[in-house]
Amino acid sequence: MDEQVQRYAAELIGTFALVFIGAGAVIANALTDGGLGILGIALAHGLVLLAMIYAVGNVSGAHINPAVTLAFVATRKLPLKTGIYYIIFQLIGASLAGLALLAAFPHVPAVINLGATDLAEGVSFSQGVLLEAVLTFFLVFVIFGVSVDRRGISELSGLAAGLTLAFGVLIGGAFTGGALNPARAFGPAIASQYFPIQHLVYWIGPILGALAAAVLYQYFFLEGRVKPSQPRKRKR
Repeated sequence: MDEQVQRYAAELIGTFALVFIGAGAVIANALTDGGLGILGIALAHGLVLLAMIYAVGNVSGAHINPAVTLAFVATRKLPLKTGIYYIIFQLIGASLAGLALLAAFPHVPAVINLGATDLAEGVSFSQGVLLEAVLTFFLVFVIFGVSVDRRGISELSGLAAGLTLAFGVLIGGAFTGGALNPARAFGPAIASQYFPIQHLVYWIGPILGALAAAVLYQYFFLEGRVKPSQPRKRKR
């Protein structure tokens, strides 16, 4: 099979898993009267990301997130054309996950919107954007630190990214749902046909945060680092 096709398929499957398990945890929590709690929902997100990074990271890099892909494109670590296809297949995977949740839980209360992320009461649009941006900044900063930077420990990339997503959901869950990923918000919204104006929060915030983290790490920590001086050769 063509290598590019494999990469796109990996992004589709990885994003499908993230959305199905992440949004599925929200549904399970609602149907069990809070049986999972915010900690359980956060762990579900973090663990599935960890698993998918180790499963398909060697194939596509396991972006599983349009914001991450745009960060790689912006820092020229991924060609624009490939990045566009990554995002397309990520959104297809997220949409299929939303439809799968709809089929699996046909009688879930409409108010849950199949686990779609939404702003809590009292959280403004700008506050939601800021929170999603900051939390996604941490996620992408960690990804660059352990996966892009050769000084990082790439073997721990899945664990590091998974834990970062988990604490992002743990902190942001009560206010924005803690998407940190446009695809995570998009899939359940498509299936439940729930697209409020607040949905833009989950595109604007994560993309801004991801770009800020990528540019900072690229030009300050990578290109801006001081290289060790080479010892001078003695003249004979």
